[in-house]
Amino acid sequence: MRKFAAKYAGQFAEVSTPRGPVALLVPTTYMNLSGESAGPAAGALHAARPQVLVVHDELDLPFGVVRGKSGGGAGGHNGLRSLTQSLGGPDYLRVRLGVGRPPAVFRGDQADWVLMGFNEPAAQVNAMIDSGVRMVEAILAEGMDAAIGRFHASEPGSRAKERRLRKEAERKSAEPAVEDGADSGTPDPAGEPS
Repeated sequence: MRKFAAKYAGQFAEVSTPRGPVALLVPTTYMNLSGESAGPAAGALHAARPQVLVVHDELDLPFGVVRGKSGGGAGGHNGLRSLTQSLGGPDYLRVRLGVGRPPAVFRGDQADWVLMGFNEPAAQVNAMIDSGVRMVEAILAEGMDAAIGRFHASEPGSRAKERRLRKEAERKSAEPAVEDGADSGTPDPAGEPS
C-alpha cells in the first residue's frame, strides 16, 4: 500500500485491490466539517455517492455493534450532515461503529461523549475496530447487501434463546408473588389457619 499523503484536507492514499483501485481518505478537518474533505476528493476521483463508503461512530448502536447501511439521514450526526451537503445527497454507503449513548449520570452533551476516550477495555475496542475492518473488506469484495446479510445475521439459535428467555420472564412475572408471612397453608402458632 502506498503511504498516506496530505491531500483533500486529509490523509489520502490509493491502493489496488482485485476489484480495482480504492482510495482511502482520513479527513483532518474537524469531524463536523468532514464533507470539506470528502466532497472535493469524491469530485476529483469522479466517485458517485454510492461509491463512497464512510466509516463513522454511531450513538444509536450499543458499544461494539457494527452495522452497514446504504443512505439515510444524519440522525443528529453533524459529520454526516456535512458529508451529505458536500456530496450532494445522502445515498452514500456507511459502516456504523456503535459507541452507545451516554449514561444518565454523564455530565456533558453528546459531543463531549463521542470525543472522550473509551471506558471499555482495550480488547473490546480492538474487537469493534476489527469487526469494522472486516465489514469494510466484505463491502469492497461483495457489495453492501452481501456484507449486511453476513454481518447482521444473528448467531444460530439466538432468536430461539431470546424467545425462551422472554417466555420464562413472562411466566415468572405472571406467577403470584409469595411474601413472608403469606398463606402457606400451615396453621399459625395460635392454631388458627392463616
